[in-house]
Amino acid sequence: MSWRSIVTVYGKELRDSLRDRRTLLSMIIIPVVVMPTLVFSLGRIGSRAYARAREEVPVVMLLGGVDSPMTTAALQQSSRFRVVPESADYRQLISDKKIRAAVRIPAGFDAGLRGGTAGPVVILHYQGELKSGFAVGEIDAFFRELREKTVTAALAAHGLPASLVAPFAVRRENVAPPEKVGGNAIGGFVPYLIIMLCFSGAVYPAIDLTAGEKERGTLETLLCSPVARVDIVLGKFFMVLTSSLCAMGLSLVSMALTLTVAGVATGSVGRGVQAVAAQAGGGALPLISPLGVAGVLAMVLPVAVLFSALLMMIALFAKSTKEAQTYLMPLAFVVLLPVAIGLLPGVELNTRLALVPILNLSLVCKEILSGVWHWNYIALIFGSTCAYAGIALALTVRMFNREEVLFRT
Repeated sequence: MSWRSIVTVYGKELRDSLRDRRTLLSMIIIPVVVMPTLVFSLGRIGSRAYARAREEVPVVMLLGGVDSPMTTAALQQSSRFRVVPESADYRQLISDKKIRAAVRIPAGFDAGLRGGTAGPVVILHYQGELKSGFAVGEIDAFFRELREKTVTAALAAHGLPASLVAPFAVRRENVAPPEKVGGNAIGGFVPYLIIMLCFSGAVYPAIDLTAGEKERGTLETLLCSPVARVDIVLGKFFMVLTSSLCAMGLSLVSMALTLTVAGVATGSVGRGVQAVAAQAGGGALPLISPLGVAGVLAMVLPVAVLFSALLMMIALFAKSTKEAQTYLMPLAFVVLLPVAIGLLPGVELNTRLALVPILNLSLVCKEILSGVWHWNYIALIFGSTCAYAGIALALTVRMFNREEVLFRT
């Protein structure tokens, strides 16, 4: 193995990749321009749609209440919703989203309020539908206020203070620092994002430097050069690894800048920091520790090596780029599954799970971002992932030495 030859092959592949518009598109344009634009646009569209839905006055149907004029009048005069007359097909109207909810007033409700024996109020709604949920919230708030007013009036009639209903208050006080609060809140999402970015950033270069060269007929020329096969493999491997890490780094920086700019423009970031800091009882501290982010990036490095070697090895079997894409695209679901398992509640890091590739990274990164450093697990995960990456790279070198794989027809 000659490092000079490896660097020469790496430099050649890097120059070729930088001249290739498709590589620039996948490694720079999409992470820096397209992804932030999509995130920002979808966020703006979603925010506006939610705001419009929240501002809409929901249409609510009143069922019954003929013998309860006080409650019926209060419902009809409320500005929180618009009451429409009763109809027999109210269930279908709710399902068709022509009305958002219906409220059934039991018989003798007003008399029951005065005597303390009122029956239950039933709210009929479309579960899972956003605007129907807003309507339910408004109706529920209306009847909570009515209940409080009724209790307060009954206590006053007996000469009792209104505070008798709530003789004491219960307050919540957060004792965790903001770093742990933020890490626990989004600690599972960050490794998910980084892992998927590493994987997607390595896919196209791995295909282009193996199956792509087969298809173009340039692989034979490279193999005829006075360079050892292992040096050629390592040169190509370092190019794929560079693309993976660059795509991940540029995507994270670009997304962070985009979210910061969007947050400053709307004031949401500032309010979020203040809210978390207030809950923690401290000042405006960062939501995620920079040391935790650095630890996550260090743990991701062997996984990027594993992805680069594994993708090259699989793509090497293909005769064309189209065939290589067929092989590699389903692999994204294989990568996604352990990451998704790491997001499930109750899945905690232990010695057995610390040996499961990708899942171990997802779990330990969640702990690191929360400020918890399990050094024994960190060492085990880093070492085992390096071992997996080494095995994948050794298999890639072995495949490169097999003529029936390189010149498969």
